[in-house]
Amino acid sequence: MTNNQNYSSCPNWYVLIVTLVFLTSCSTQEENQQIRFAVSNVPVNFDPRFATDASSERVNSLLYSHLVDYDEQLLPVPSLADWQLVNTKTYRFVLRDDVPLFSNGERLSSEDVVATYQYVLKGKNLSPHREALSVIESVDVEDDKTILFRLKYADPLFPAYLRLGILPKNLLESDHDFRQQPVGSGVYELLDKRDANKVTIRRRRDGQEITFLQVKDPTVRVLKLLNHEVDLLQNDLSPEMVAYLKKQPKLNYLNMPGSNFTYIGFNLQDEQTGQHAIRQAIAHAIDRKAMIKYVFNDAAVAAESILPPRHWAGHNGLSATQYDQYRARELLATSGYDENNRLTLTYKTSTDPFRIKLATIIQSQLAEVGIDIIIKSYDWGTFFGDIKSGNFQMYSLSWVGINTPDIFKYVFHSDSVPPKGANRGQYLSAEIDGLLDSIGRTDTLDQQKDIYYRVQEILHNELPYIPMWYEHQQAFMQPTLKNFKLSSDGNYESLVSVQH
Repeated sequence: MTNNQNYSSCPNWYVLIVTLVFLTSCSTQEENQQIRFAVSNVPVNFDPRFATDASSERVNSLLYSHLVDYDEQLLPVPSLADWQLVNTKTYRFVLRDDVPLFSNGERLSSEDVVATYQYVLKGKNLSPHREALSVIESVDVEDDKTILFRLKYADPLFPAYLRLGILPKNLLESDHDFRQQPVGSGVYELLDKRDANKVTIRRRRDGQEITFLQVKDPTVRVLKLLNHEVDLLQNDLSPEMVAYLKKQPKLNYLNMPGSNFTYIGFNLQDEQTGQHAIRQAIAHAIDRKAMIKYVFNDAAVAAESILPPRHWAGHNGLSATQYDQYRARELLATSGYDENNRLTLTYKTSTDPFRIKLATIIQSQLAEVGIDIIIKSYDWGTFFGDIKSGNFQMYSLSWVGINTPDIFKYVFHSDSVPPKGANRGQYLSAEIDGLLDSIGRTDTLDQQKDIYYRVQEILHNELPYIPMWYEHQQAFMQPTLKNFKLSSDGNYESLVSVQH
């Protein structure tokens, strides 16, 4: 990047906001106790056994209870149950006395816990979360409050994996449709979902309702906030819109460094993107520093791995891939491409305007070294469906809510090709498989940390993903909202205590 103007957007959205706010300023709705949260995509799957999109997982964490939570160091702490290590491969979990009722009035018991985990562990059920729990040999009821987990191998981090939402055993056995009719024991319950663009949940202890309104266009989301039609926006806004909203005196603004990892992914079985030299050339051709400075207004931090350096298993010694157009052209030449024989690749993204803008900038940068990018943007459902099915050459996405380093096995192990996991680019490496499998032969977290360091070094070199950045978490809200706090991964946990 040499010219800042290349990265400044047309101010049409600003004119639209100013005009519509003026026209609608007299039509502010009456205040009510419902909190309206505008989002780019509403949750679509309320079954924690199968949900994988960020919106669904964030809301499901409010609808269902879990055996464990995480502390500030992302290490496990008790939630529904306390635990003790019986021996190196056996854990006993005992439900607490104040275990909440399911939303249908039934009391959660050890049988519900066991039935939930047994379902996910059965291969025929094709749960995408099965691979993350593959360390479990068996899970059994010891008594009404006690569950025994027996492991295939010792893993000192095992309790951290037990964040699956617990479902009632009797409804599991009757094939209840949790996807649309969730029954959990979380702080919230789902109200009737009859509108595809709206989801309302109700806090069980006091009746506080929160409605998630799907508003795909970020400009319209901003308009609705300014016109008091919604109370809260979180992320998914362009830096220009963030700068504009920060100038509005009647809005509260929250900001903190984030941990959600944005990357460019590749199909490793593709004739072109499967070539290491081509992936290296793309990495050298992208000027991340300039994009962070001029596009994000410094509201992001360059990433080198899925886990941020502050994570207990995050690698803080990985050297950033340097922006080097000359080196990119050299690497392309080794694969037979130059100005007379340019490489053409397809890049998939969503229809979100800011994501399209980022794709366009990347397209421009790659064109300078001899790579022509065809951008294909789709609505979220189509786009994510293509990524999950491996129908892509290149794409960009973000991993959100990553708390445990087993993400590496879920994303990069050869056994994690969908539907078993999220190795969507079909990255196959015997060395990585061996390292990840050796986690089962460790006795301490320090030993695991050493292995995960080596895994991150190999991935950083081989580039099945090009690490891009961790975007900051940002939110704007009406001043009437209280007790809302941001988290580094953008989860909705503070909705447990938010008040209008």
